[in-house]
Amino acid sequence: MAGSFGYEKEHYDISMQVGEDTLFPKIRNTPKEIEIVAAGTSCRHQIFDGTQRIAKHPITYLKEALRS
Repeated sequence: MAGSFGYEKEHYDISMQVGEDTLFPKIRNTPKEIEIVAAGTSCRHQIFDGTQRIAKHPITYLKEALRS
């Protein structure tokens, strides 16, 4: 939700409602073995708050893939 928008007290609820429109249900319906990737710090936090799934930064994901 556009950087810190969703973490401002007055915007948090709407941020979570927007996540519930499409993003959170799709993540919840994604098998646990599928990793979630999101570039933005606030995006990763919102995903965790809304789904309890950890989203990785793309660079972290690539780094781990190269080590495999």
